[in-house]
Amino acid sequence: MQEATKEKFDYIVDRFADLEILRYQVPGFESLPLRQKQLIYHLSEAALKGRDILFDQNCRYNLCIRRVLEAIYKSYPAEQRQDPEFVALETYLKRVWFANGIHHHYAEDKFTPGFSPEFFKAATRQLASTEVPVRPGQSVDDFLEEICPVMFDPTVLPKRTSRVEGQDWIQSSANNYYGEGLTQEEVETFYARMKANDDEAHPRSFGLNSRLVKEKDGTIREKVWKVDGLYSQAIEAIVEELEKAIPFAENEAQKTIIQTLIAYYRSGDLKQFDDYSIRWVEDTTSEVDFINGFIETYGDPLGRKASWEATVNYINKVATQRTKLISDHAQWFEDHSPVDDRFKKKQVKGVSAKVITVAMLGGDCYPSTPIGINLPNADWIRRDFGSKSVTIENITEAYDQAARGNGFRKEFVWSDEECQLIERYGYLTDNLHTDLHECLGHGSGQLLPGTDPDALKSYGSTLEEARADLFGLYYLADPKLVELGLLPDKEAYKAEYYKYLMNGLMTQLVRIEKGKDIEEAHMRDRQLIARWVYEHGKAEQVVEIRQKEGKSYVVIHHYERLRDLFAQLLAEVQRIKSEGDLEAGQRLVETYGVKVDPLLHKEVLARYESLRLAPYKGFVNPIMREIRNERGEVIDIRLDYTESYVDQMLRYSRDYSFLNIYND
Repeated sequence: MQEATKEKFDYIVDRFADLEILRYQVPGFESLPLRQKQLIYHLSEAALKGRDILFDQNCRYNLCIRRVLEAIYKSYPAEQRQDPEFVALETYLKRVWFANGIHHHYAEDKFTPGFSPEFFKAATRQLASTEVPVRPGQSVDDFLEEICPVMFDPTVLPKRTSRVEGQDWIQSSANNYYGEGLTQEEVETFYARMKANDDEAHPRSFGLNSRLVKEKDGTIREKVWKVDGLYSQAIEAIVEELEKAIPFAENEAQKTIIQTLIAYYRSGDLKQFDDYSIRWVEDTTSEVDFINGFIETYGDPLGRKASWEATVNYINKVATQRTKLISDHAQWFEDHSPVDDRFKKKQVKGVSAKVITVAMLGGDCYPSTPIGINLPNADWIRRDFGSKSVTIENITEAYDQAARGNGFRKEFVWSDEECQLIERYGYLTDNLHTDLHECLGHGSGQLLPGTDPDALKSYGSTLEEARADLFGLYYLADPKLVELGLLPDKEAYKAEYYKYLMNGLMTQLVRIEKGKDIEEAHMRDRQLIARWVYEHGKAEQVVEIRQKEGKSYVVIHHYERLRDLFAQLLAEVQRIKSEGDLEAGQRLVETYGVKVDPLLHKEVLARYESLRLAPYKGFVNPIMREIRNERGEVIDIRLDYTESYVDQMLRYSRDYSFLNIYND
């Protein structure tokens, strides 16, 4: 398929439950040199071959449930596919694909099937025995007896990641980062002992790439995710593709990065992971870049175990001029930050930022993907070597194009004045806030000497995202951005301020089920900020929730004063992080970021329902095809944008399933 134009490109692919599936374009791919295309191709294959890892990390039953559902879906008689129970099974399967498991990708609650256990059992018994993913020696009936409570009983493994105060977070979480029988106290004690003997100046990310288990004799040990370790089959397949990518590396530095990643995958040694991270962050010249590995720890209630993720991208040279301006002035932004001077970096090192075009999404970046990334996560590597930030502009472009004319602004924005602000500046300020969040926000500030990087425990992720968001919000209104030519005038920032407050106070509530608290770190971050400035600005009516025709709207009366409030909160969040003040961090998150106004929540859900809008969106990848001549030589790599969501998921399950059903 030839590269599509924006006007002709069909962004919307599918819609079901609370989800909408989109496509993204990969502009400029066809003009890349063949060598770069081949590098992207092999890195993309590596990004897909770890798919099963994430399913298994999210819950130990995910792979067997996915595979039996797929077998039923593929074999079900065509003349019976309108049966309401089968239609419900199809929706459930689509949700499992999207969430990489049986728990919601954002809310983390277990899905409720819309079909009956009886239907599922009957359909499973109709399958050939080889298609039912039984354990060795297990019958189909035994399999059903084991799996049905997992799928249908709401009390069994109800939450993928539990952060409820007063509960044991390890025992109440359904994720597969920890083996059965472990307690939160045992996990914390195990890793505290490991950290006690570590290099304080260069601490390793203990636990990042392993499952912690308790043996029958009570011994606690790690099963490391590596070649010849846990997940070996998938990791071997990833390594094979990374090795194929090496001949097409753009330079020696990139070649060494890939080789170092391979060495880490083979050894599981976290010092090699640090070596890889340092080499990766120092490579600022390669046009093609990638992420592949166990990176983010949001899915672990203790913030230690990392989910597997992957992306492949190349630089958007024109748009990167924007982020280059920001990174070139990183020291100015750090020096003028409203935080205490003790917490500022005296010398900002190695801040690099670019706008990228993503070519492939995998693992925990697929189908739902971030719009910006800042890595590495280790504070000491950021301190000594810097960080690398990206804004994924072809993803933000897809979101923007798919949302045009959907009625959201008319329903939720207070007046024509705010609508015009958003129409004129919203896309620009969205991207710029992401730039500032990733490039400078995550890279700003420093821990005081002796502060444990893990001191904030489960609240660390929320507070870190809040810190980066606040940094971006504060500087969006700074005249420096107009001076640098990043914003056209001094009014533009108001578009992002309004959108952020509307989302944090109201519209993101559509992502929460009635009666539930906010669990996800980014959502907690946004409500924390919005609710804090709302409450602390009440006396001056900085922000108001006003009624019009029986509906609630956010109204901002004093934009300049709102910026002052952002500055105050940024200073406090940075203090909490720099000092490792767990008590203050917990109080801030629990007071402002967790609880939901039930009446406002009910109203938002009803208004969304009237618009028939999906609160969550994700993507299908393009198909990447090698084109060969009659001698079998690769002469081109071409993209095909025509694959449906169902076809892509079934193809991935067919071509990229490397793990055993049960990875005990």
